[in-house]
Amino acid sequence: MATDQNKFQAIISHCKEYGFVFQSSEIYDGLSAVYDYGQNGAQLKKNIRDYWWKSMTQMHENIVGIDAAIFMHPTTWKASGHVDNFSDPMIDNKDSKKRYRVDHLIEGHAENLSEEAGKALLEQMDNLLKENDFAGLKKLIEDNKIACSVSKTVNWTDVRQFNLMFSTQLGSVTDEASEIYLRPETAQGIFVNFLNVQKTGRMKIPFGIAQTGKAFRNEIVARQFIFRMREFEQMEMQFFIRPGTQKEWYAYWKEERLKWHLSLGVSPESYRYHDHVKLAHYADAAVDIEYEFPIGFKEVEGIHSRTDFDLKSHQEYSKKKIQYFDTEINQNYIPYVIETSIGLDRMFLLTICAAYEEQDLTKDGKEDSRVVLKFPAKLAPVQLAIFPLTKKDGLPEIAKELMDSCKSAFYCFYEEKDAIGRRYRRQDAIGTPFCVTIDHQTKEDGTVTIRYRDNMEQERIPMDKVKELVLNKINE
Repeated sequence: MATDQNKFQAIISHCKEYGFVFQSSEIYDGLSAVYDYGQNGAQLKKNIRDYWWKSMTQMHENIVGIDAAIFMHPTTWKASGHVDNFSDPMIDNKDSKKRYRVDHLIEGHAENLSEEAGKALLEQMDNLLKENDFAGLKKLIEDNKIACSVSKTVNWTDVRQFNLMFSTQLGSVTDEASEIYLRPETAQGIFVNFLNVQKTGRMKIPFGIAQTGKAFRNEIVARQFIFRMREFEQMEMQFFIRPGTQKEWYAYWKEERLKWHLSLGVSPESYRYHDHVKLAHYADAAVDIEYEFPIGFKEVEGIHSRTDFDLKSHQEYSKKKIQYFDTEINQNYIPYVIETSIGLDRMFLLTICAAYEEQDLTKDGKEDSRVVLKFPAKLAPVQLAIFPLTKKDGLPEIAKELMDSCKSAFYCFYEEKDAIGRRYRRQDAIGTPFCVTIDHQTKEDGTVTIRYRDNMEQERIPMDKVKELVLNKINE
């Protein structure tokens, strides 16, 4: 259960220092488990979202996208099972009054054990969770002497369930208001719009509906930076299929989603599948794609065979017929669903962790170092940095001419302050794959020096070839 907390802390500090992630409301001492994305983080997050959206909707002829509202009719969450089932087992320490999610408490203890012992403990936990054996979970915590991080005691309450949905009021007068919920997932917005999309898009099964957007969960113990937050963003796709074909489509999307992750150049050894022991109330199969963060293997994406639970339940509660007429078999039925659900914030953290490197360098006999983020060019917040060597002799004008020709095609950054070496280092730290320097030779022969982030090699190329080179790398 080895982890690298030092690296994880270094990544968190780097995110703050270079404009990727800030603590929300920091000037007021922050808000727990809520974060803001800075100028570089917002762009990286958008690039990840756009890459997912394109891979789902543009690259699949039978998948379309929607953008459903955050507020939904409260009966939606009764039909989906969230009112009755969307809860986590919690336990309180009687001395510190601190509340823990049971699985987080046990997982945290397992990380400090040997790999074999930690795995055995987590298997015991999974089996108890599957049976909803709360007394057994408490005994497991006590038998392993798992202590509160504040009081250091094992004086625990009984385990009990806690609902994770945020509630609010809809209406101008509180007394007349209707209680509604902030959505805990984006999937239900897809299900309630199934007929709207199917009919207006003339969609034929199998087909999918994709969506990205905010979701909210009242996590009691939100931790590990942006890995677990109370306000987060999901990228989900619900794929509607003929009943009886769910096993083959589940296998297809399980493989297809891992291919998408690997297309970003991350080592396959950093990923693994984790099959669910305890299935959600709507599923007949479920698997997580886990990535090896510095804090250990953690879930990034889930693939779930949701059966016909959602559409059937919404049909029951709404009293509206939600079915599909399949002309190929001349039959009406409620479609089954395969879901792919990925956390955008977790994918952001994965991308940062996979890209982050601290390097010790030797140049001309001198020791040097740099922190570099080796983002894929398609995801980098800045894809080309343009530097005039000096602020005079017409070099800035040439540099801005190059900037103007490229900025409509991809994200560019212009800087003329400090020595070239320092400018390179700043761009390395935010993950810019290409830097171009305009010097006096540019005025003579129209060539520039392009410097590559990953190997720091430099070469001279014609200035009018820069845009094409960068575009080719982005589109690889």
